[in-house]
Amino acid sequence: MSSAAQLVAEVADPPALAPPLQPGSLADTGLATDAIDALLLKTLALGEAAGTTLAERLRLPYALLETRIERARAERLVEVRSAGGTGTAGYRYALTDGGHERARRCLGVCAYIGPAPVPLDQYLAQVRRQADVQVEIDRERVLEGLHPLVLSRQTVDQLGPALTARRALFLYGPPGNGKSMIGSAIGRVLGGDVWVPHALDIDGQVVTVFDPVTHEAAPDDGPQALVASVLSSDRRWVRVRRPVITVGGELTLEMLDLAHNAASGVYEAPVQLKANGGVLIIDDFGRQRVAARDLLNRWIVPLESRVDYLRLQTGRAFEVPFDVLAVFATNLSPEKLADEAFLRRIPYKVLAKNPTVDEYRAIFAQTCFDHGLVYNPALVDHLRSTQYEPRGLEMRGCHPRDLITQVLNLCRYRGRPPAVTLDLLDEACASYFLDDRAGGSEAAGA
Repeated sequence: MSSAAQLVAEVADPPALAPPLQPGSLADTGLATDAIDALLLKTLALGEAAGTTLAERLRLPYALLETRIERARAERLVEVRSAGGTGTAGYRYALTDGGHERARRCLGVCAYIGPAPVPLDQYLAQVRRQADVQVEIDRERVLEGLHPLVLSRQTVDQLGPALTARRALFLYGPPGNGKSMIGSAIGRVLGGDVWVPHALDIDGQVVTVFDPVTHEAAPDDGPQALVASVLSSDRRWVRVRRPVITVGGELTLEMLDLAHNAASGVYEAPVQLKANGGVLIIDDFGRQRVAARDLLNRWIVPLESRVDYLRLQTGRAFEVPFDVLAVFATNLSPEKLADEAFLRRIPYKVLAKNPTVDEYRAIFAQTCFDHGLVYNPALVDHLRSTQYEPRGLEMRGCHPRDLITQVLNLCRYRGRPPAVTLDLLDEACASYFLDDRAGGSEAAGA
């Protein structure tokens, strides 16, 4: 299969999603004034800052912060160091000794400094709005989103209804046939952007959600749109490309719950919360460090009811949407991983079969094209007659990519121009496939 970086087919996005509206008052933020005051003091603990800078750091309009800053000045927690520009927005503010003491107490409770959090009820409302703005999934869109993966018509037509329904999907079959890449391509099929909050406020506790590692900020629509967005949207939110988050063997039960940092008092959202509105791929399912059945039991309620339940250290449990298309990808037998009750909750099961000879040829040709190489059909015939048929090897979708990569590495090593030749292909096979004489007959890395 082609590498993920090369999967760049253009797929039309669904209708544009209106941003959360900018709060017009402190009450509209949904936050207690004490929480905003604490965030202002903690931000100023980093050093003096202009009013406009404070507004940028908290992602709130300065007009809303001005009264709280004046209140802090009246309490002798904040002082003006210098004035510039027009109005108090240009003043440079700093903490007094009393302000530093109050800030230290606030930091001792919660060390979060950043954009003001979004209350849970506003988050729930936004997720519901986003769920209502979806593009229709038809066969043409599925084909465009999966391009240039080479898949059988049967596989495509099994994937299509699952994506239309946006229900959980089990991708299973032999290793090396593109299950992980199919999962990643699903995000392109769905397309579009979603809004993710920098952080949530749950009963005064801060839960960080936006993660630059797993979320890709959506490109701006141009200077005019950017200015309009700044003036009208709630900047506590970030517009991101529809999330596609992959977890593999590192997945543990703990990763599905809030992660509490005892030192800072801040929580980090679990992967399924970060993936809301998008796709969560559980790759190499069954090879995690915890029993597959334990993980499956954790997923039963979210998959059935489309809601999840999380718990704070205080014992407070709360409900969040599970607006996630969960993709379980495995090369193990589903029957050995899950019982009938769980498999029933995953209505779509798609077998990623070994490619046919024609599909293998198409993958080989596409991989050559991706690397700027000339494709010669005789190369595949040579592999069939010297490797697959005499040794009883099964063709895998990953073989063309892996073998051509090794051929190119050989070319670089020997200072030869990049080209796939029979002799180089034989050498690549010698180091890629296991030696039958050593007791193995399956492909390495399959």
